[in-house]
Amino acid sequence: MKKFSTKNLVLSGLFLALCMLLPFITGQIPAIGKALLPMHIPVLLCGFICGAPYGVIVGFIAPLLRNLLFQFPPMPTAATMAFELAAYGLLAGLLYKALPKKPLFVYVSLLLSMIGGRLVWGLASLIIYGLSGASFTWELFMGGALLNAIPGIIAQIVLIPVIIMALRKGRLLQDV
Repeated sequence: MKKFSTKNLVLSGLFLALCMLLPFITGQIPAIGKALLPMHIPVLLCGFICGAPYGVIVGFIAPLLRNLLFQFPPMPTAATMAFELAAYGLLAGLLYKALPKKPLFVYVSLLLSMIGGRLVWGLASLIIYGLSGASFTWELFMGGALLNAIPGIIAQIVLIPVIIMALRKGRLLQDV
């Protein structure tokens, strides 16, 4: 296993800090904050920029740390988000590394990461809510994974590839 680099550790700390900060910006109106998915973007960027090991760690820690510090997102939502965001960071890092470094494949990596993360969120929700005696239905999955998240999904599809391609063009992004 490769050693963790200082550069990627610092960048991961930056992405974790963004996960703590961005929800404050969108959280003034809870419905908008939930729809824009402000913690997802830094985790996906971490996976793309720093690689899968960093992405999975930042993704798993971010919602749990934010719950511990600010009591938001509340439990069990923070627990289900931890698995979802860990999957985002892991998949973004693995797919970006494995696929060609062309703009089309940045989108492919992103979309597959988003789908995989949503599926992990659904499975984690099914298990965690099931253990607590609550039901997690197909309608709740579709509402939470897709319908209520459309603004955030659009923001991710617009922002992340542009940032990744700009970093690559400026030679600021090394292949992970």
